[in-house]
Amino acid sequence: MKNINPTQTFTWQQLKNHFIDIKDVHIKDFFNTDQNRFSDYSLFFEDEIFVDFSKNRINRETLRLLLMLAQECDLSHAIKNMFLGYKINKTENRSVLHTALRNQLNNNIIIDNTNVSIMIKKELKKIKIFSDSIIDGNWKGYTGKNISDVVNVGIGGSHLGPYMVTESLKFYKNHLNIHYISNIDGTEVTEILKKVNLETTIFLIASKSFTTMETLSNATYLKNWCLLHTKYKEYLSIHFFALCENVTAALNFGICYQNIFKFWKWVGGRYSLWSASGLSIVLSIGFKNFESLLYGSYMMDQHFLYQELPYNIPVILALISIWYTNFFNVETEAIFPYDSYMHAFPAYLQQSYMESNGKSIDRNGNLISWKTSPIIWGSSGTNSQHSFFQLLHQGTVLVPCDFIVPVISHNPIGSHHKKLLSNFLAQTQSLAFGDNIDINSKIILNGIANENKISHKYCPGNKPSNSIMLKKITPYSLGALIALYEHKIFVQGVILNIFSFDQWGVELGKLGANNIFNDFFNNNTNNKYDGSTKGLIQLYKKWNKI
Repeated sequence: MKNINPTQTFTWQQLKNHFIDIKDVHIKDFFNTDQNRFSDYSLFFEDEIFVDFSKNRINRETLRLLLMLAQECDLSHAIKNMFLGYKINKTENRSVLHTALRNQLNNNIIIDNTNVSIMIKKELKKIKIFSDSIIDGNWKGYTGKNISDVVNVGIGGSHLGPYMVTESLKFYKNHLNIHYISNIDGTEVTEILKKVNLETTIFLIASKSFTTMETLSNATYLKNWCLLHTKYKEYLSIHFFALCENVTAALNFGICYQNIFKFWKWVGGRYSLWSASGLSIVLSIGFKNFESLLYGSYMMDQHFLYQELPYNIPVILALISIWYTNFFNVETEAIFPYDSYMHAFPAYLQQSYMESNGKSIDRNGNLISWKTSPIIWGSSGTNSQHSFFQLLHQGTVLVPCDFIVPVISHNPIGSHHKKLLSNFLAQTQSLAFGDNIDINSKIILNGIANENKISHKYCPGNKPSNSIMLKKITPYSLGALIALYEHKIFVQGVILNIFSFDQWGVELGKLGANNIFNDFFNNNTNNKYDGSTKGLIQLYKKWNKI
């Protein structure tokens, strides 16, 4: 990828001038002057996903300039380099090939003189055989009973992605109960163990490095719990499995080799649900549905790779986000799935966005003067409407929103889904167009018009949103939707001149936690820490009588 400072491009300067011309134009005026705006500012992905971006503070000139910026930053070349396996993760000297995990056609993806397609297919076959044996009841627990529960132990990408998918596709769930442990808080482990019976439970230890403190601490506790109840170490081979890249660490932990499901260094943790890290997904919905999930993401990959930029959905959404973040000085973006199955989707995207593009050093090693990732947040509708939508409609901050809804419900009881869709449509309409109250309208107080007051009901509108309609939430459409957002994040990273596939800030926090943990057991803290941290450590020791 070329290392281009976006703010020094010719197009960026043009966008700054264009922003001055357009910043005060109301969304309703865009619609009033363009009768074809809806059709011209929307895109289909096959017959599965429809993206309406017409309710944004943009016009044709905005899109023309944003697309010019993408070209000036050599986006098309960067996209091809990722798919070809170039080592675009420069700080770790790695390829970025989560797309290879779902590739349906290319059987010759070569990385470091190794055909990774062969490895991927081999691991998928192993996953299919194992998951079938669990689901069909052929794999028994140590007392000979069928497996009924699966506990996935991971954190970050080894938790958020698989958890989000199993929740989103709960309609396709089989008889197995899937549980997730991520937090190092002992309460989480304790509460999960109340729900499961060791005789009928398997544990998936999901960690790319197999060194993550939270995951290994939880896994060690569970291993000791298992040994306490079974008394025999060999029973671990029936109930414990590793999903990782570091095979040696998994073996040292006590996982037998045949129970290790591998993925590779060129698979980032937050992009790993397509790999062995997604074994809990397979166990929840079956291998056939997992294949459909992979195929949906593959088809979005093909759209992203080959579609021209003006009609490329991830590209358009990424450019609009850059427009708001860097020209309107927007700090946050909100995600609102109008489907209870997708309640975990905003939290999943929080990690995907902010761990990828939450950077302040550009690819040249310089401090950044422009904005990178917005803060991502959200919740499921319509609950969120009765929580914080007041701020979206009448608050003083601008929050661009993505509204996501399936047109066809898996659970069409009464008129519920029509009411849900009515709320979905009403919110995007109200945010964009506001009400009909003039800001100069007067409030009548005690029969007298007060010239200095306006109606408290006034909602100005001009709040942007994207409407993303899925025909139905299926493994295929969900796979495509996840890949859409993955590629949107990639595009933003390319144009904003940052490395999206490392997370050195996370690594710093891990190092600090390890150092403090070790110091809980000694008195050598006087000169090592700042006054606040030292004081908190001392208080911890006092209250715990250490």
